[in-house]
Amino acid sequence: MTPKIHVYQIFTRIFGNKTKNLIHNDSLQTNGTGKFDDITEKALTEIKKLGISHIWYTGVIEHGTKTDYSQYGIPKDNEQLIKGTAGSPYAIKDYYDVCPDLANNIPHRIQEFKNLIERTHSIGLKVIIDFVPNHIFRNYSSDRGAENKKNFGMDDNTNVSFHKDNNFYYLPEQELHISFQENTHPYKEFPAKATGNDIFHTNIYPHDWYETIKLNYGVDYANGMIEHFSPIPNTWKKMLDILLYWSNMGVDGFRCDMAEMVPISFWNWVIPQIKEKKDTIFIAEIYTPEKYYDYIHIAKFDLLYDKVDMYDTLRNILQHNQSTDTISHIWKKQEGISQYMLRFLENHDEQRIASSHFLQNPIYAIPSIVLITTMHKNSTLLYFGQEVGEKGDEYEGKTSIFDYTNAPEHQKWMHDGNFDTSLLSENIQTLRNTYQKILSFALTDTCIQEGEFYDLQYFNRTYFFSAYSDAVFSYLRHTQQTAYLIILNFHKTKDEVCQIKIPSHAFQMMGIQIN
Repeated sequence: MTPKIHVYQIFTRIFGNKTKNLIHNDSLQTNGTGKFDDITEKALTEIKKLGISHIWYTGVIEHGTKTDYSQYGIPKDNEQLIKGTAGSPYAIKDYYDVCPDLANNIPHRIQEFKNLIERTHSIGLKVIIDFVPNHIFRNYSSDRGAENKKNFGMDDNTNVSFHKDNNFYYLPEQELHISFQENTHPYKEFPAKATGNDIFHTNIYPHDWYETIKLNYGVDYANGMIEHFSPIPNTWKKMLDILLYWSNMGVDGFRCDMAEMVPISFWNWVIPQIKEKKDTIFIAEIYTPEKYYDYIHIAKFDLLYDKVDMYDTLRNILQHNQSTDTISHIWKKQEGISQYMLRFLENHDEQRIASSHFLQNPIYAIPSIVLITTMHKNSTLLYFGQEVGEKGDEYEGKTSIFDYTNAPEHQKWMHDGNFDTSLLSENIQTLRNTYQKILSFALTDTCIQEGEFYDLQYFNRTYFFSAYSDAVFSYLRHTQQTAYLIILNFHKTKDEVCQIKIPSHAFQMMGIQIN
């Protein structure tokens, strides 16, 4: 079991961007971009003080973009395939390279990332990056992985829809049709390949992952999902090589994008091989709670996204005044596996807490932060800017991952490289200090790290006929030496007066004698 960790997710392109006056959907030259070098020892030191153990650098690996880097030997991408202007960090163009946007000296971009890894380690933090195993960019072109084993589709038989050693799925004798592409410089693909979101036909629409190709792990989708895993499929070997490449560079862990779209047998095969060579953490982006047990015990993941259970429940409590009784349903569902959960209130896919689409006032989320950091032995994810009330854009309430953009509240904390709170408002300083107190306490306190959990909700809400309102949630954490009573009020504006009753059974569980 992975010890409780706190992950700070940095969207690397946006983190260090100092440009203030942006033009929506404009170029890198106009809107600017952050660099590896912007993440300095000072920045990392202040992040660690927040109560962080791991940094997840998002968008590091080279992906498709509208920015032309052909002068550096990087093929220019077809703009019909690019989401936004910067492109999706999950449309990988070269698994063995880093995004040139992030380098000051583009020919030395790999070394600049290695320097960032070394800086991060020197501060006492671990490094996590994305591993995107389900799909690649349609214009995938590895200029660094030149040998055959590092390229995809070179030896495929394109005359068949499926072969276990093909890297892609094909629609023989058919051309891809992207319904919304413009007539100028249209993207041509013949024969058409299956699209990343499991689309096995030639007509692709805007809601599809149109810029990506589905990778073939030996599952014959057209014939009842028959698995062809012996001998080991070619794609498996390529992915093992990619993971070893980054692990050998110094990466300590991988957040595995859409992990449940890849066969569980592959994870069971590949994860132990990486861990055998180096202590490495694997985090699964997964949205099907019914699969949690298998992804822990068969696939061998260390942590799983707790989006569908905990995130969705807390959002309903915060935004729609759902009863806190629903929190108890989660621990009952997750009993025995809660320590494998990675819980969060923000990440790059979700709306910002402070946005008009969610809570507006980020202070309202503090009870939820206390809960996800102290309720169980689970780990916690914090998205950069969350601790300073970043609002996201006005359109979706997110910080766009597809464009050259900035994070204005985060920029104030960045303060031209000073990384301090002097430009933050008094309320935001209080917010950040509160995050720091909560996260630091949860990361270092033995009772929170190792202690047991006892829910007081059922006893107080049922046996004593609603001893407190459904905006309150209470529980105990305890070891043989220490016990904490934690009471949370999720009502955004109203104080709650309540009487908490602790049953005799709880004292027995804590080893406390009562008369």
